Amino acid sequence: MSRIITLNLNGIRSAAKKGFFEWMLNQNADVICIQELKAQHLDLQHALFQPEGYYGYFHCAEKKGYSGVGIYSKQQPTQVITGLGWPEADQEGRYIEAHFPQYCIASVYLPSGTSGELRQAVKFDFLKRYADYLKTLVSTSKEIILCGDFNIAHRQIDLKNWRGNQKNSGFLPEERAWMDELLGSLGFVDAFRHLNKEADHYTWWSNRGQAWAKNVGWRIDYQIVTSGLQKSIQAVSIFKDQRFSDHAPVLVDYV
Repeated sequence: MSRIITLNLNGIRSAAKKGFFEWMLNQNADVICIQELKAQHLDLQHALFQPEGYYGYFHCAEKKGYSGVGIYSKQQPTQVITGLGWPEADQEGRYIEAHFPQYCIASVYLPSGTSGELRQAVKFDFLKRYADYLKTLVSTSKEIILCGDFNIAHRQIDLKNWRGNQKNSGFLPEERAWMDELLGSLGFVDAFRHLNKEADHYTWWSNRGQAWAKNVGWRIDYQIVTSGLQKSIQAVSIFKDQRFSDHAPVLVDYV
């Protein structure tokens, strides 16, 4: 059985101080995808960020203290692809993809549009281009696992206050339609929802208004897999016993 974890760290140094790497090593996961590193490659050479028994690969943003994604894996990949091929995404360090004999796995951090119309336009452009990229990736016929912070709650069940957020970035009709396409015609499956159909399961909570204490959250962090892996999904969970970030880790066990 393989265990895969994804987590938006909201700063790898901050998460490390909160015990993330000790927890990570105790999970005995095969692959860990991380987002929002807020670090540069030079920072990541520190021994703290090179846990024993894992290969580490990163795509950092050009801007210091911003974005960035990474993948830790027990098995050395046959190939690592850094970036998506267009500057708006690659300058912000939003994508890394590792290939293994059985599957390929990506750590992806989609833009947020909450700061205004300009960033929302960047997000829409990313969604369109990424869908085209995935169509090409799927054509390789290898199984695919997309891990990351998508900054989109797909359905009403995926955020507490859905009524009040229908005109807000992260729950816009266009964003949700994109998720429909991803989980429809593109042939992917939401691993968590494949096994867990219950409400009140979230992966991110605002720092305002006691959102964490009241569980007023959003499920915006996903493991999205090609349909060929659907039967392999054995267990899914969101880890909330210890906080490393304003997000929570999503764990999936595959047979």
